[in-house]
Amino acid sequence: MTGGRTVTVDPHLHTVASYDGHVTPERLLDAAERTDLDAIVITDHDTVEGARVAKTLAADRDIVVVVGCEVSTADGHLLAIGVDDAPEPGRPLPITARAVRDRGGLAVVPHPFQRSRHGARADAIESVDGIEVHNAHALLNVRNGQARDFAARRGYAMFGGSDAHRSDTVGLATTGVTLPPGTALTAESLVSAMRDGDTTAVGRRTSTWQYVTKLFANARYRTTSLM
Repeated sequence: MTGGRTVTVDPHLHTVASYDGHVTPERLLDAAERTDLDAIVITDHDTVEGARVAKTLAADRDIVVVVGCEVSTADGHLLAIGVDDAPEPGRPLPITARAVRDRGGLAVVPHPFQRSRHGARADAIESVDGIEVHNAHALLNVRNGQARDFAARRGYAMFGGSDAHRSDTVGLATTGVTLPPGTALTAESLVSAMRDGDTTAVGRRTSTWQYVTKLFANARYRTTSLM
């Protein structure tokens, strides 16, 4: 497909609706507009509530919000993009992916192979629409390279996402999505173009300080939750 408009999307964002999120939907929208993103996908852990709030708040803004979530499957995390409700967690990744696609959504594997971050193994990845090949929180970038090679070999669409849990990392990694000629940018047209594979992963990684800050915040949450 040629001649269409290419828009910039951050398809992997978290709000305070996630157990490890630190930014409200409103402040996340502010950050997205400052970075000149055309669209965002809110992917809180196992809930679409933050995404729904952001979509309502964006009605008077010049940015498109797609409702989604990051599903905790039995094999690792899975981004469900363009769904109305959060899929049931705890099921095998391929079954979850098919359920997402049956609902008209897009199933994308985030930070694959990063087992410490609930990334899926290669043998668990099937029935998906794409692979996150550039995650901004991959400090050494080794896993990003492996993910890109895997997606290229299997013919999967490639995505980049900031995986932002704070406002200062929104838009660090993004996905360029090419819409068909004459197509207006909407949540529906964006998901459709992503499904067609008209994507490119771009961006940079978080700083060491941002990475370490996120690790400490997650560790503090886990310690508190056990008390």
